[in-house]
Amino acid sequence: LTSFNENTTIYQPFGFFIMGFQGLKDTNYYFMFLGILYIGTLLGNFFLMMVIWQSEALHTPKYMVVLNLAKSTISNHQELQSRPTKDFLFNSQFVPYNLCLTQMFFIHSFHTIESYSLVILAFERLVSICFPLRSSTIITNTRMVGIIAFCWVLAFTLLATMVALITRLYFCKPIPVVVSYFCDHGPVFKMACSDNTVNWRITSLSLIVVIFLPLAFILASYVCIVIAISRINSAEGRWKAVRTCTAHLILVAMFFMPILVIYTIAWINITVDVNTRILNTSLSLVLPALLNPIIYSLKTEEVMEQIKKLLRKHVIRPKQYF
Repeated sequence: LTSFNENTTIYQPFGFFIMGFQGLKDTNYYFMFLGILYIGTLLGNFFLMMVIWQSEALHTPKYMVVLNLAKSTISNHQELQSRPTKDFLFNSQFVPYNLCLTQMFFIHSFHTIESYSLVILAFERLVSICFPLRSSTIITNTRMVGIIAFCWVLAFTLLATMVALITRLYFCKPIPVVVSYFCDHGPVFKMACSDNTVNWRITSLSLIVVIFLPLAFILASYVCIVIAISRINSAEGRWKAVRTCTAHLILVAMFFMPILVIYTIAWINITVDVNTRILNTSLSLVLPALLNPIIYSLKTEEVMEQIKKLLRKHVIRPKQYF
């Protein structure tokens, strides 16, 4: 579809060329490194999911959210790492228009679900520590399923709207160049030659409901948690309450801090070096996903205990027959 405006040809493009790194040598090694991290992410999260699935003691609202976080992480990185890594390693950086929008939808949707999963975990910790006697009735497995389902619907609705608004834009080139390493929403709509005011507004809304509001809720919940912990008379009880929050706080810091910096800079329209942006975005999305199962395995006593039980059941016992 083309039209003419002040001697400029306007296109709905055939597809997009993903720029990737600029001026850096041997970037293939970096994408190979991301591919290795992707494999580690899959193995770690599948292992954590298997432990939760196999252990009835972990069939609780808290670990339903951890399971949901692992699922969204695997789904996100299947889109975020496997395809871009393959494209750059094999010099296939052209992405057809519809495939680009599909990739954009799923990557940002699952990333949004990861953010909401951290919010739900903060809510679960808040209820468990501030209302310990009523927590089992306030948050049941059924209610947790409903909360998780609502977050998925909200994420998909938000991203479907954002992607749909991309389709109304026109570009000055039949194959625009995306300044990123995947079909990122911001770099795509900013290249449009047509009016993208609505896209800016929906992007601002998404930053609020995906980054700022979730982070504000998490920080507020931990203010309440700290107050509740300070009222516990037993030092052992206080330490136990703190330990139950450690894994979650580490994940919150790893997830929100890099993204908060890079997306806030993009929101206020400050130009960032392409290579810096790609490095920040890729590592901030990959490392938390890789460390998530490690942190929940090594920093959580319940999970470690269930891992030991599964090992004794499936590894140690069979050897006794030989």
